[in-house]
Amino acid sequence: MGKVKIKRKSTLIDMTAMSDVTVLLLTFFMLTSTFLQKEPVTVLTPSSVSEIKVPVTNTTTVLISPEGKVFLSVSGDADSTYSSEKVRAELIQTAVAEYNKTHSKQVQLTKEQVNKFSKMNMFGVRIADLPAFLDLPQTKQDEVLSDMENPSTGIPIDENKDLNKPNEFQIWMRAIYNSSNPNLESSIKSGEGIAIKADKDTPYTTVHNVLDNLQTLKMNKFSLMTALKTEND
Repeated sequence: MGKVKIKRKSTLIDMTAMSDVTVLLLTFFMLTSTFLQKEPVTVLTPSSVSEIKVPVTNTTTVLISPEGKVFLSVSGDADSTYSSEKVRAELIQTAVAEYNKTHSKQVQLTKEQVNKFSKMNMFGVRIADLPAFLDLPQTKQDEVLSDMENPSTGIPIDENKDLNKPNEFQIWMRAIYNSSNPNLESSIKSGEGIAIKADKDTPYTTVHNVLDNLQTLKMNKFSLMTALKTEND
């Protein structure tokens, strides 16, 4: 008696459904994830056991490089009413107007320059140099911000106590506080709206100046950004 031959079945698997699921998952993670923003300098924060996260909206980050250069980053709401771009566009115009009150050399900005500034995540040049800086292409702007030897790089700061003649760091922080975005103001009052990020090798004098300036402005609540401690620390 002959053997019964079993009919071979096709091993082809339709992956269409799996591909659709993969694309949907990628789309979901892209829309819900918070991407790391580009910073002009790498800062290695000290470690701690705190697990409190700094908010990603309505927040001002003060970045202090190992060389003692100060940079600022400002974010608004997630919606379009007080979006980050609208907050920054208002911020630069308020800061420049305040600067012009106490300086004979006036700074004038075009709409295009204001629009460019509104798209910047982090900034840090002297206000007098803003027009020339904003006219540069993106790659050149990155070079200026990352050049720690450039005297124009970094927001000028000192131990000034006279708010009738504020330094540039105080001008920026007052402009941020007086933003038309009520959520930004309330977050600063609650202490969640200002985060200080400094390198472990940052000069103490610069950190002290930042803290002293904030206290002079009556901004006594802020967060210090740290890295989570590991078992090896």
